[in-house]
Amino acid sequence: MLIPSIDLMGGKIVQLVQGEKKALEFENFSYWIGRFSEYSLVQLIDLDAAMDNGGNNQLLAMVCKQLPCQVGGGIRTIERARELLDFGVGAQRVIFGSSLLKDGAINVALAQEASSQFGVGPLTFAVDSRGGRVAIKGWKEKTAIDPMEMIRILEPYCSAFLYTHIDTEGTMSGFPLEVARQLRQATTRRLIVAGGIKSMDEVQALDAIGVDAVVGMAIYKGAIGK
Repeated sequence: MLIPSIDLMGGKIVQLVQGEKKALEFENFSYWIGRFSEYSLVQLIDLDAAMDNGGNNQLLAMVCKQLPCQVGGGIRTIERARELLDFGVGAQRVIFGSSLLKDGAINVALAQEASSQFGVGPLTFAVDSRGGRVAIKGWKEKTAIDPMEMIRILEPYCSAFLYTHIDTEGTMSGFPLEVARQLRQATTRRLIVAGGIKSMDEVQALDAIGVDAVVGMAIYKGAIGK
C-alpha cells in the first residue's frame, strides 16, 4: 500500500533530503489534500516539532479534518499523543519516535504506558536508521541501538512500525529491498517503510512482501501519481 507523506515546516509542505537539506516547498495545501483524498492513510509529520522549533498545530488539525492521518513529529509525552488523537487535531494514529529512547536505552516504560492508555491500535512506533543504527532528535543524533532489537523489544506495545532508511531518504535512489525483507521477518506487526522510494514498481515489490510504503519526494516530483 502506498501512503503519501505530508511534511510540515514553517507553515509549508516541504521535502528534505536525508532530513537536512530542503529540496521542495509548497504552500498550495488544497491541491495536495485533494490529490491525497483517495488514500486510506496519509502520513503527516510536523518537522518543526520534531526539531524543537515550534510547531504547526493549526495545520495538523486542518489536514486531519480532511484526510485520514497518522501524525508524528515531537510526540514526547502521553499528553501530546492524547491531544493529537482526541482533542482538536483528530489524528487516526500517532507516531512515537525519539521518545522511545531514553539515556541510550529503549524506553519500554513509555511504550507500555502508551499502549495502556490508548491500546495498541492507534500506535505507530518509528525506527529511524542511519548507517545501521537508530537515529533520534530529528535524525541528528545517532545511537548505538540496533533497529531490529528495537523492533523486537517494542513489538508488544504497538500495531505498526515505521522504518525510515535515512541514508536514502529524499534521494529517490530506491529503498533497499533486502532490508525490507529482514524487517518483515522481524515483526508480525504492520510494517511501513520510507526512504528513497522512487516508482510504483518499487511500491508493488514492497507490497508483495507485505510492506507498506511511505512516499514523498517521488510524488511531489511527479514520478509517482497523476
